[in-house]
Amino acid sequence: FLGAGKPPMYGDYEAQRHWQEVTYNLPIRQWYFNTSDNNLLYWGLDYPPLTAYHSFLCAYIAKLINPDWIALHTSRGYESQPHKLFMRTTVFVADLLVYIPAVILYCFSLKETSTKKKASICALCILLYPGLILIDHGHFQYPLSLGFALWGVLSLSYDWDLLGSVAFCLALNYKQMELYHSLPFFCYLLGKCFKKGLKGKGLVLLTKIAGTVVVSFAVCWLPFCTDMAQIMQVLRRLFPIDRGLFEACMFSSPPPRLANIWCSLSVLIKIKNIISPQTQLKLSFAVTFLSLLPTCIKLTVQPSLRGFKFALVSCALSFFLFSFQVHEKSILLVSVPVCLIINEIPFMATWFLLVSTFSMLPLLLKDGLLLPYAVTTLAFLSVCAASFSIFEKTSAEDLQLKPFSLSLKGYVSSFKPFPKIVRSLFLLSVTLMGVLSLASAAVPPPQRLPDLFPLSVSVISCLHFLLFLVYFNVVIFWDSKNSRSQKKVS
Repeated sequence: FLGAGKPPMYGDYEAQRHWQEVTYNLPIRQWYFNTSDNNLLYWGLDYPPLTAYHSFLCAYIAKLINPDWIALHTSRGYESQPHKLFMRTTVFVADLLVYIPAVILYCFSLKETSTKKKASICALCILLYPGLILIDHGHFQYPLSLGFALWGVLSLSYDWDLLGSVAFCLALNYKQMELYHSLPFFCYLLGKCFKKGLKGKGLVLLTKIAGTVVVSFAVCWLPFCTDMAQIMQVLRRLFPIDRGLFEACMFSSPPPRLANIWCSLSVLIKIKNIISPQTQLKLSFAVTFLSLLPTCIKLTVQPSLRGFKFALVSCALSFFLFSFQVHEKSILLVSVPVCLIINEIPFMATWFLLVSTFSMLPLLLKDGLLLPYAVTTLAFLSVCAASFSIFEKTSAEDLQLKPFSLSLKGYVSSFKPFPKIVRSLFLLSVTLMGVLSLASAAVPPPQRLPDLFPLSVSVISCLHFLLFLVYFNVVIFWDSKNSRSQKKVS
């Protein structure tokens, strides 16, 4: 795992172990405060309360097995094979109880996967996504927030709105980055209430959902609600906005190496030098808000499950590209919703998931994961190509672009070379990613441009993501299936 045996911080594995140490040995009121027993500069808790409770649960079990694993102060940097086995087991159990069942049940609930074989193939492709395997496991992250979010999507697909609200509240209270998915959940449920009428059933549903959210948050935050100082300190830990626009990048020294718009623009414009942190925050908020506003309005006015899933992708991608303090790993919050629509647009979904994994290449190389990166990526591409026949699904209709083409008087549909051009662009993209991956690993960069390869990965990935954002928004706004379903509801 990343950082193993490397003091003073030891890596993300140590962060998870240290949180167990802190939550078990200190009273709750000290978990998020800087004290002599809790140095916040050394992997201080910066995730919501549900993460802290999970750490305490793991610590309780660890204490029964070997108290040295979580001994206050003396366990810092503790690494042993039995402890690694214990920690990996906790991740496996979380996967087995929350994330994997959500993926499997979701795939079996899809109308498009009419047979068990198709559902199994869909689940296999999602579970083989390289980004989640390499990053979440390489950086020792628990999959609970994504798992809870998937349970939320699954619940909403069965019209279990209250259960879906609880599931997403759990996701948000496990990792604050689930805010990437919050607006689609909010707009979809609000839109359903509007459709039912806010003077009748809609008002009742809205009241139930609001009550469910309030109760869910109250239960999660109850130990911290003793005084306002506790609440504010937790919020400061969750949203450290004073650190600046690029602080969250793993490679924070200039130039930043992250595939979002701010880091890519910084190659040409030194944003950090000409704009104050406060202005950076306002600018990123404004651009993010404007980029996702149309999708949210469309989803509120025309709520549908299909529109909801595409909105999850579009909104999360807007957050990744334009929001404040993005991390390389945040692209996973876009990739998981893309996995949910891989059965509807297999070609574009596979392409996006390949690019998302490639965008984290500098981080993967830093982790020494070149070989696993190559193997898992090729395996994922092979399975998707064989399972969904992606190269045969490149027509305007297969890419969900037929309604858009009809608005252009059928130009795209009547353009016979269109599928061939799309396949050629895909092969060009994959070839470029492959060459850059090999060059980054094997070719020394020029002395004058030591960051040439990471910056190339960042900019190329960002350009891909911008084009994907345009594509997903086109699909959302020219969604004929949505329109037909709305007419039937009416």
